[in-house]
Amino acid sequence: MPGIDECLLEAMTVNGARGAALIEWTSGLALGMAGEVRDEDPEATAAETAELARMAAEQRAFAALGPGGGKSGADDGADNGTDDGGDGGTNGGGNGDGRDREPAVEDVIITTRTCYHLLRFVDTAFDSGVFFYLWLDRREGNLALARLRLRDLCRGLALL
Repeated sequence: MPGIDECLLEAMTVNGARGAALIEWTSGLALGMAGEVRDEDPEATAAETAELARMAAEQRAFAALGPGGGKSGADDGADNGTDDGGDGGTNGGGNGDGRDREPAVEDVIITTRTCYHLLRFVDTAFDSGVFFYLWLDRREGNLALARLRLRDLCRGLALL
């Protein structure tokens, strides 16, 4: 399984990639960075991107829909006496016993006139709040292919 540096280098091979980072969204710290940095300030880039990821991950409006179209991890106002394993919307899915739980939000995509910004939440063995950030030049990059490559990179990433 590749580590952080290997995944960052692999991400930089995506067509149009200008920069990549692995960021812990609760603290805003970058675990690793490669390529260019917006505004020449890596700490500010990591913190600002983490703030965006945190806002998306914590919003109940983005909670995953469970089987049958019901909300998972969100309170629908009815108390039926069962515990659905929800945690206020930061994680959805799963079977209520803590296994097979995935973040409710998989990706956050921001488009500008010149760039694509892709944030992909990384599923880890521990509750870490880690996401992968990929910055693409819009003229050279293919957003769909970049999203697929980033998904595969995140699946294979070894975070210990």
